[in-house]
Amino acid sequence: MNTTQAQTSTQVVLSAKDLSKHFGGIKATQNVNLDIVHGARHALIGPNGAGKTTLINLLTGVLEPSSGRIELMGQDITNMAPDQRVQLGLVRTFQINQLFSTLTPLTTLLWVVSNKKGFGSKWWSPLGTHGAVLERCNELLEQFHLSDVSNQRVSTLSYGKQRLLEIAMSLACEPKVLLLDEPVAGVPSGERDELLQTVAQLPSDVSIVLIEHDMDLVFSFAKQMTVLVNGAVLCSGEPQDLAHDPRVREVYLGSTQIAGAEHV
Repeated sequence: MNTTQAQTSTQVVLSAKDLSKHFGGIKATQNVNLDIVHGARHALIGPNGAGKTTLINLLTGVLEPSSGRIELMGQDITNMAPDQRVQLGLVRTFQINQLFSTLTPLTTLLWVVSNKKGFGSKWWSPLGTHGAVLERCNELLEQFHLSDVSNQRVSTLSYGKQRLLEIAMSLACEPKVLLLDEPVAGVPSGERDELLQTVAQLPSDVSIVLIEHDMDLVFSFAKQMTVLVNGAVLCSGEPQDLAHDPRVREVYLGSTQIAGAEHV
């Protein structure tokens, strides 16, 4: 690895500094410090109520922090609106799909890509008339195994295909950092492998934060992990180290063996 590559691989692209959120007397997050580096495959895990969703909502601007600071590519985004953060490259998916059920995958992606490329405001120009837009949409449809259902209504798609479409929409926004919130939650076992393989093949230059309860996915995907407990960071490190950390076993799984650890 040359010097430039080494600097890129350690460049912090998303940072939370002493980030806290209080709801009255409830401390949902407490002084969270988190650094996501360029090209990261970083998993955020913890038991129910650990503060994972609150932290993601803070990072993406859905919630305002009680204290602390958030930086994206070195820029303070603490008080920015969610759409401004998306424009800067911070994109997320949700635990529950946020899709347009009456559209098709192709039309959905045409709309997202057109807006990203600056054509969305040109109401007189029909979707799909720009060659670069259509080409990008077809690339995404193929990449996310949606070509064969590209003209079907989203409401008729299997749940696994809907999850793939949501991730495709996120990638169409050209993220620098992509937050995946439980991408395999609710996906039937027959569609799970396709989704796992697609997530594993996401572009290496996109920094990914994975929030997930599925330990098979976590340990096969993540290069770094952060464990949240009671709204605070318990520990961070490489999966193979945390898999054998007695604190993680006790507070997260309550057992001496972490499911999925055999993959590390």
